[in-house]
Amino acid sequence: MSGLPAHTSTHIARGQNRDALPGARPQHRAAELRRSLDAYEDAGHGECHLGDPRIAEVVEQALLHFDGERYRLLEWCIVPNHVYVLVETLPGHALADVVQSWKSFSSKAANRILGWEGRFWMPDYHDRFVRDERHLAAVRTYIRGNPVKAGLCAQEAEWRFGSAWEGRRAGRPRTRARRAPAGIRFSPR
Repeated sequence: MSGLPAHTSTHIARGQNRDALPGARPQHRAAELRRSLDAYEDAGHGECHLGDPRIAEVVEQALLHFDGERYRLLEWCIVPNHVYVLVETLPGHALADVVQSWKSFSSKAANRILGWEGRFWMPDYHDRFVRDERHLAAVRTYIRGNPVKAGLCAQEAEWRFGSAWEGRRAGRPRTRARRAPAGIRFSPR
């Protein structure tokens, strides 16, 4: 699930058109766009509302809410301007529906916190198929290390809003919410 707001996607689209390599193969253009997007996100550009712990907690609770029921949440990381999630959907639950549920709940709550109305998330999301165990290990490492790469902390276990947080491993309860924070209703789809 990409956490980039709508105006950020506009900048990226402009950059893609301006910076596209004439005659480059589509997979090379896609790889270059991904590198540019990663650099943009890691630099902290765009809206950084997920840096507000109240909003990050809402997103985390949305991710954890149906863990084990609709999907298995393998890794996740919420940084100020985007979210990474590694998830295995369970039978009968489409990825698009799972992501829509996360976005619907968290956008309503975030908008309430910010005093906003309207779109909070980009309308789409980026997904990748994990091909094998090696690829799975690489994705896990990438997600867990994202806050370090972005300069938000020195070690992945220090970042509060991610699956690598040492507080989770130290026996503190997972923040899986069966109920939402005060004043926020979670309505399953």
